[in-house]
Amino acid sequence: MAQIKAYVFDAYGTLFDVHSVQYRCEEVFPGHGIQLTTLWRNKQLQYTWLRSLMGRYEDFWTITRDALEYACQTLGLDHRPEQIDPLMEAYLTLSPFPDSAEALDSLVGTPCAILSNGTPAMLRSVVKNAGWEGRFQHILSVDAVKVYKPHPSVYQLAASELGVKAQEIMFVSSNGWDAAGAKTFGFQVCWLHRTTEPVEVLGIQPDRIIKTPLHLKEA
Repeated sequence: MAQIKAYVFDAYGTLFDVHSVQYRCEEVFPGHGIQLTTLWRNKQLQYTWLRSLMGRYEDFWTITRDALEYACQTLGLDHRPEQIDPLMEAYLTLSPFPDSAEALDSLVGTPCAILSNGTPAMLRSVVKNAGWEGRFQHILSVDAVKVYKPHPSVYQLAASELGVKAQEIMFVSSNGWDAAGAKTFGFQVCWLHRTTEPVEVLGIQPDRIIKTPLHLKEA
């Protein structure tokens, strides 16, 4: 395997806990926090794939709001702007996973980047909220190519911006479908296995599987 010259991280679900919005969801819609958070996230991802396939790109902020409104409708929740807006704002301050900062510290000296579906403004906000300004050489958004992961042009964006070959990049994601897309593109891939889900049955295997990014340098 080629020497790793850069690490590229997915953001949502990998560095930042998308389910940290559950507490705000529970405050706004008591008794529905878990259901709403789960359905919201699932529909959010579905809309990225659907819009990519249909060639009808909308940015991730719009998709996230659309997915939230769909989730509320599905659960029969009365959702007015004064209820939706605070939940959307919560996406700008998602909690980083407790092990993320230490893992990034262990990679000091090696270029690191974020490659995410999020808009530039969304990504800047969560990075700032985590106190991680200056940790990443690049914060890359699919907005630059107007299509979502796992389209190859998204992964090419990281290789082009970092100026290294695909096989010299270690891509880190907790999302199995994202790991499969990155591996197909040509990255070395470390699947951060934060859940109990199996490897996606797509005939594609990640190079490494770890339970915490603290094991990234050991992998």
